[in-house]
Amino acid sequence: MKDIALLEKIIGVKFKKPELLRQALVHRSYLNEHPDFELEHNERLEFLGDAVLELAVTEFLYNKYDNPEGELTNWRASLVNAKMLADVSKDLGFEEYLYLSHGEAKDKGKARQYILANTFESVVGAIYLSNGLKAATNFIHRFLLVHLPIILENKLYIDPKSNFQEAAQEKEGVTPTYKVIEETGPDHAKHFVVAVCLGKVEVARGEGMSKQEAQTQAAQAALAVKKW
Repeated sequence: MKDIALLEKIIGVKFKKPELLRQALVHRSYLNEHPDFELEHNERLEFLGDAVLELAVTEFLYNKYDNPEGELTNWRASLVNAKMLADVSKDLGFEEYLYLSHGEAKDKGKARQYILANTFESVVGAIYLSNGLKAATNFIHRFLLVHLPIILENKLYIDPKSNFQEAAQEKEGVTPTYKVIEETGPDHAKHFVVAVCLGKVEVARGEGMSKQEAQTQAAQAALAVKKW
């Protein structure tokens, strides 16, 4: 486990209560294997950080843009979705500091993305509790809101399913259909594979922990396949 002081330097926050940053990195699974660990898992910090994150992003969008509510809602969703938060967490190196069970440490798939996204929120919560709202907001501006120009420029806030449907209807006169190819795992950890088709032709497949997520991934892949 790396020195937590190095992570403080990376994120530009000197914690008044460093134990909160450590707690933000503790996944529930770690405590199953280390029940005597001195810190709790990060889920309460995640709950708090989620609210702080939504407030900071909403306030920024409200103050900076005079767009309709619907557009601002889509922009916010594109900033705080699991993939974006996980990507930022990975860029900041949170993955190397996580306290995980042996099983979770080996899993580098979709479950890790959710753990990293939740970790971003728990770190926001930890900053808020340790150093206050201004410090948490500065962190969000510095590492998350900087991605907004790229999102707007490339219209990444438009749902891939809507994007693919519009393009398919315009270019080929066909409405896409989605078909579940595979459904595995227990109820609390389902895994879906979904194919998107134009007519009887399969264009691409997507995977996810819900049908909706798998459909979105399939549509994103289909846009790339079709170069739309």
